Amino acid sequence: MRIDIITIFPEMFREVFDFGIVRRAREGNLVEVHVHDLRDFTTGKHRSTDDAPYGGGPGMVMKVEPLVSAVEAIATDDGRLILLSPRGAPLRQDKLKELSTVEQLVLVAGRYEGVDERFIFATGAEELSIGDYVLSGGEIPAMVVVDALVRLLPGAISDPESAEQDSFSQGMLDYPHYTRPEEFRGFSVPEVLLSGNHAAIQQWRQQQALTDTEMRRPELLITRH
Repeated sequence: MRIDIITIFPEMFREVFDFGIVRRAREGNLVEVHVHDLRDFTTGKHRSTDDAPYGGGPGMVMKVEPLVSAVEAIATDDGRLILLSPRGAPLRQDKLKELSTVEQLVLVAGRYEGVDERFIFATGAEELSIGDYVLSGGEIPAMVVVDALVRLLPGAISDPESAEQDSFSQGMLDYPHYTRPEEFRGFSVPEVLLSGNHAAIQQWRQQQALTDTEMRRPELLITRH
């Protein structure tokens, strides 16, 4: 898989993908990550990527010309184009599974008050958001997408069951986890986990996942059904 990121701050990505699962996936040739400076696709000596909004108002708007030029130069015919934007649909695990099957993913990191709406019209870009809050730009959301997506690539995780059991993968939160010591400050590991009875352990984990989801994120169960 190839992931291309278009940004005005390529320096932000300098080392973020050099650790953990993403690093191992890159070294194992499971994924290529390329970061592109949007300014390389501008015209004029000032290399401007933004301008004042028509109609007035605060802030600046990202210009359509360099964004479209960058996409046309980078994206292949089969490339999937996504603009990271607070207006976008919420990023969910099922969307990540879908994106993990594409050959190329192009992520555009928005900035300022947003991008010229004609970029959406001209490219058909899909908008995604990582939450109902506003960040300074789309760079951190792009990092989130890459990290969450790469762990779903076949071979990225040594134990594939780990990704399958993650929170949200089955439409619920993950079950509680414990490791040594068996007791810590009066809190003990549930006896069922020490029993060696795998059927009982599996049943306990499923029940705990359901209980935790009902208590913490009940809307997930509504969506699931």
